[in-house]
Amino acid sequence: MAPRIALIHALALSVEPINAEFERAWPEALRMNLLDDSLSADLHASAGGLDGAMQQRFEMLADYAVFAGAQAILFTCSAFGPCIEAVAARHPTLPVLKPNQAMIEEALRMGGRVGLIASFEPTLASMPAEFGPSVQVLCACVPAALHALQHGDSDTHDALVAEAALQLQAQGCDAIALAQFSMARAAPRVAQRVRVPVLTTPGSAVRALRQRLAGAVAA
Repeated sequence: MAPRIALIHALALSVEPINAEFERAWPEALRMNLLDDSLSADLHASAGGLDGAMQQRFEMLADYAVFAGAQAILFTCSAFGPCIEAVAARHPTLPVLKPNQAMIEEALRMGGRVGLIASFEPTLASMPAEFGPSVQVLCACVPAALHALQHGDSDTHDALVAEAALQLQAQGCDAIALAQFSMARAAPRVAQRVRVPVLTTPGSAVRALRQRLAGAVAA
């Protein structure tokens, strides 16, 4: 029987990229999508940041997913790392992935310098440290790309992300990592502009989930 994967979103723009990647790379998986787009808005407006109340909201979403039969949970917004870690501790027998976790693992295997591009500024407050000391992370934030995407201008979004990637490559990056699920759509444009590997969170996450669940079944 195909596994049920809970996809928990804090941005509506993240829903399509991860579902498209599942459809392309693992169509047999059963997906359940949970969206609370007030999470990102509340984080952006909050003075408390990732406080206990925010953590509790994540735990409640995950508890519902488990109650509904999810065998793994993937969060798709990269600005909530500590809240997702709390969920993983609460459900230790389930694969619980941060959106960027699998991509970071792939980037670490490449080594060297990684160019990290985000369009949601809070992402860069916590994500670079997750790479650890073995790679050098050079960051670029393009909030205008997210603004364009939110207003239906996907071409401008992709062009801005590709331009940021080109600038990071010029600084000596060995790989480009697109930090958010909503940015995955820009990967083909980025790959046309740069000569280094391009990693996306959806692609890495689907590969990792499939491997982890296959290992659990084999065990």
